[in-house]
Amino acid sequence: MAKLIADNPELLIYLDGKLHITILGGIKLTGLDRLKVTLKLIRTDNKQNAFRHNLDLYNSIQTEQLIEKSAEALDVSTAEISTAISQLTTALENYRAARLEAMKPKQPEKKQLTEAERKAAIAYLKSPDLLTRTKQAIAASGIIGEETNSLIAYLTYTSRKRHTPLHLMCLGASGTGKTWLQEKVSELMPEEDKLEITTLSMNAFYYFGKEELKHKLLLIEDLDGAEAVLYPLRELQSKRKISKTVTLKDSKGNLKTVTLNVEGPVCVSGCTTREELYEDNANRCILLYMDTSPEQDKKIMDYQRRLSAGLVDQYGERKVREQLKNVQRLLKPITVKNPFATYLSLPEAVFKPRRTMLLLLLFTETITYYHQYQRELKTDTDTGEQYIESTIADIEAAFMLLETTLLKKSDELNDACRGFFEKLKALLKEQDTEAFYAKEVRSAMRLSPSSLGRYLYELERMGYIKITRGNRYKGFEYKVSNWNDLENLTNDAQSMVKSILESIKALSLGEGLGEASVTRNPPVTQGHNGLHNGQKISRKQAVTHEK
Repeated sequence: MAKLIADNPELLIYLDGKLHITILGGIKLTGLDRLKVTLKLIRTDNKQNAFRHNLDLYNSIQTEQLIEKSAEALDVSTAEISTAISQLTTALENYRAARLEAMKPKQPEKKQLTEAERKAAIAYLKSPDLLTRTKQAIAASGIIGEETNSLIAYLTYTSRKRHTPLHLMCLGASGTGKTWLQEKVSELMPEEDKLEITTLSMNAFYYFGKEELKHKLLLIEDLDGAEAVLYPLRELQSKRKISKTVTLKDSKGNLKTVTLNVEGPVCVSGCTTREELYEDNANRCILLYMDTSPEQDKKIMDYQRRLSAGLVDQYGERKVREQLKNVQRLLKPITVKNPFATYLSLPEAVFKPRRTMLLLLLFTETITYYHQYQRELKTDTDTGEQYIESTIADIEAAFMLLETTLLKKSDELNDACRGFFEKLKALLKEQDTEAFYAKEVRSAMRLSPSSLGRYLYELERMGYIKITRGNRYKGFEYKVSNWNDLENLTNDAQSMVKSILESIKALSLGEGLGEASVTRNPPVTQGHNGLHNGQKISRKQAVTHEK
């Protein structure tokens, strides 16, 4: 009985009665319109006499020549050789098809929740203080410290299900845990909703299926390894679709143009040590800066010791992760409207305020979306569209969680330089002096000369420090000229947020509503307990007044 032995892909063996055929070098898996092989044919009863030939098995002329010459060389009838070659061709086709199928990325099947799992997930989504409970669950899943960052990442990844998802960029020096944080939070998302990427070729994104990436979470371990795809990645983030026109040959050799379309939206998350290098991508993302404090180091090392000693309940961590995945699976597409959106503003110091404002609004909507099982389902009487509305608590939570991000976007210093400057000021206050030499600071902070030089140059260029005396040979003496810039920036931002929230709260209580704030036709609102009437605020003001 004929048999193809494929233990070694580079040396395939085909046995057919008295014939022993070896396919030297295997076969190419690409180019399905040809089947080029190098064959070695021998008789099983006479292994001394061998016939070798290189040909395309789909070329009838070459195949006929093989049959005639090998039959003569091996003293076998042409009928036997012809049958063996025909069966070999079929076996190789089946082998190639099986290999190609095995190479396709397997899409995880969507898990079907049991009734008990479904009830537990719904009860979780209806529980009071949902964000606080989620933060506690994230910590219980095995993420040490980074409480705020991990909750922001979790909510950002949740936005993948919305029409306009958010995007995330984790920033920090090597070894600060940015990749670890992204990986651990992504473990709380269902497998069928995410795609992990290490490296991609320049055109790889264009060859995904048209809807293969739709509402997926794309995890890029290191943006440095995906530089080639940053442009299509930005287009996917902004336009939620990409297209590319290529020229292909048809079966007759004629050239034709084909447009490849890949649709989003997608939620993109990536890690890098170089924020400035990826500024165009960073502008589209919520930026997470890793906690590099000694306290965080202590927490992680303590967890590592307990894990090594077998004192960590890993089963309990897996159980929490599965519960949060089930919670994610029950979130359904729903429109979110923020009736207070027109009253939100940003500090004047924020760079690129248009995109930052959009991120703030989308993050607020995502918090509302996550609370969909606790919000009243309303219906627009004009369009019939169903939606839920953001609350003051959602806005308050958004400002609280994004406080660091908003401050970073208001700071003209990058995170590394800002961190150095704050440590420098603390060191000088401890020494009760305003002046310093670079050599003294490098010794105290244990910095490399190149890093220290880069920070001092940036601070002097921005006017945060100035040279008072010295020269390049003996060293310069520097003096801090701006001590309270971060405190002033923080106070201004906090005062502005407090003012906004007070205005919105007063507004919700019926104070300061404009003339056109309430319309005559109330919308029909549908809650969990039935239907009732409410008041509708004009679209111009975009404010809902509930009592």
